[in-house]
Amino acid sequence: MALTEYKVWDRTTRIFHWINVLAVLVLIACGVALLNAGKMGIPNDGKIILKTVHVYAGYVFAINLAWRLVWAFIGGPFARWRAILPFGKGYMAQLKAYMSGEKTAYRGHNPLGRLAVTALLIAMTTQAVTGLVLAGTDIYYPPFGAMIAEWIAAPGVDPSAILPYDRSLVDPAAYDEMRSFRRDFLDVHVQNFYIIISLIVLHIAAVVWTENKHGGGIVSGMFTGRKVLNSTPEDDES
Repeated sequence: MALTEYKVWDRTTRIFHWINVLAVLVLIACGVALLNAGKMGIPNDGKIILKTVHVYAGYVFAINLAWRLVWAFIGGPFARWRAILPFGKGYMAQLKAYMSGEKTAYRGHNPLGRLAVTALLIAMTTQAVTGLVLAGTDIYYPPFGAMIAEWIAAPGVDPSAILPYDRSLVDPAAYDEMRSFRRDFLDVHVQNFYIIISLIVLHIAAVVWTENKHGGGIVSGMFTGRKVLNSTPEDDES
């Protein structure tokens, strides 16, 4: 069969992907620096700057992710949940055939890719939610920062006057309670950070492997919105 060009990824899906890439790179850079702040000798002022950048990049990440989850209900056919989630009629047979090494073309995500994308969406949603909580407990940023500051403020203190790493205006007992509350979110956030990095590495490796084995222009398709295939795709909707 001659090479045929197929329209796949709509503009919104492509924009989401590349905004997500940039936001994740910034978040990883800040996260690695913060996790190693002691070894790197970063002072509190430096940590505050890093956390502020981390939080703003996190806002971009969370808003972008939220829009992608909505787009999965109203977007193009290959952006919707039915083309993403590893379910549906015939999915297990498709996965088995794909894993057996058959040279099967797909316009959208292949069966293995659907598993990977679902895992990434779950991990990224977990990271966004825990990150928003931590932004409030750490440097008192929205959406929960005002509530947290009010919780820990010493009697008679204006909560808005509380600053990161400054305990002079906080109630010691309330502050300790808040830090205890924060701990579980931090543990999940840090462990999930490593999970996301692992999934990203697997994602990149899978893209390279798929390009070499099946072709199709996966990377270029995320720029142009189109794939070039030499066989009729299993998920062809034309």
